[in-house]
Amino acid sequence: MEATSREKLPEGSEWQYEPKWDGFRCLAFRDGEEVDLQSKSEQKLARYFPEVVEHLLSIDAKQFVIDGEIVVDRHGALSFDDLLQRIHPAESRIRKLAKETPAKLIVFDLLVDDRGHSLVEKTLEERRPLLDQFAAKYFDDKFIVLSPYTRDTKQAREWLRGGAGALDGVVAKRVDLPYQSGNRDGMVKVKNLRTADCVIGGFRYGAKEREVGSLLLGMYGEDGLLHHVGFCSGLKAAEKPELTARLEKLIAKPGFTGRAPGGPSRWSTERSVEWEPLRPELVVEVQYDHFSGGRFRHGTRLLRWRPDKSPEQCRLKDVKVSGTRPEMGS
Repeated sequence: MEATSREKLPEGSEWQYEPKWDGFRCLAFRDGEEVDLQSKSEQKLARYFPEVVEHLLSIDAKQFVIDGEIVVDRHGALSFDDLLQRIHPAESRIRKLAKETPAKLIVFDLLVDDRGHSLVEKTLEERRPLLDQFAAKYFDDKFIVLSPYTRDTKQAREWLRGGAGALDGVVAKRVDLPYQSGNRDGMVKVKNLRTADCVIGGFRYGAKEREVGSLLLGMYGEDGLLHHVGFCSGLKAAEKPELTARLEKLIAKPGFTGRAPGGPSRWSTERSVEWEPLRPELVVEVQYDHFSGGRFRHGTRLLRWRPDKSPEQCRLKDVKVSGTRPEMGS
């Protein structure tokens, strides 16, 4: 079940509101002594979060499927940077970080109960009480945590303003619909920042050095092609050598399969139209102020890397076309 980005919270008796947690979305499956953690893009997460697997195995329920968010709490605030450190190839490193910065799973939906009964055809209004009962019976309230919710729009606006702490925003869900697997029909997200997930389709070297100067951003259109939508610069100097080496390993044509960067104009120079195409494998989240005409009108700011997202999830139709900042409640 995925969300559509909006500027303003929807209102009405058919909506339920939840905090939007700053972490990795995760489906957790348990069957006997086996636990599997899966991201929205169907990437396996269990090896990166062995402590979450252990906590799920420690509860008395022997079978279930739950939907939630893996987060890392540092000093009372969620740290996405610490969460990113966990996606590491070395098991020894993962085990070390699992002890130093343990992750927790915040749960907001129950898809299969402890008797093995699927609940996905039930409405959210029916599923949430079942989740509350499941949590009261099995969760430890420390590492496997129940996410709060409200039907009160005023409370949701307070969350959006930051009244519940450092949140990523608020999610609104239709209570009268069954679980919407693989579509965005019954779920809306309103973020505190105007952000978008983009594929890195290419990059440009800096004007004075053989290091990355800017990232070229892309999104997939309805035609299935990767279209250039803008750029991201202002990269940290200390990170450029390692990032350049990482990007150079991915250089391959064509990069963008649809609209490409570097077209001639009266402002462009020979240097400005040069760029290196990349295999579409890396995803970043960027902050922007205006999107129209199929592109960001100004340069974007790199917020973070998103190894939990697949490139195909970066879609033009999901970006809000507007020149104003998100509605923060009225």
